[in-house]
Amino acid sequence: HMFIAMNRFKIVLGKEAEFEKVWRERDTHLNDVKGFKEFHLVKGEKNEKFSLYASHSIWNSKDDFINWTKSENFRLAHKNAGKHKDLYLGAPNFEGFEVVI
Repeated sequence: HMFIAMNRFKIVLGKEAEFEKVWRERDTHLNDVKGFKEFHLVKGEKNEKFSLYASHSIWNSKDDFINWTKSENFRLAHKNAGKHKDLYLGAPNFEGFEVVI
């Protein structure tokens, strides 16, 4: 079954452009990863506390996604994540989904 991996991010109001720039310019190290199909960064609603974003990746299978999370490519893609803590309200919220239809 295909697998969709999502991380929800609560971004500090006023930091949206900086957050998008970080993602636009980062090297995700995904292009040559087995089972990787597609990636999108999506923007949701804004409220009085934060702007909602989600990273959305599509994989051939859950196993392919899990193998990536254990890989050197994953480590390289996330090595600078701590540098931008001021952009976030709390930690990302991971959600994984197996495609049924």
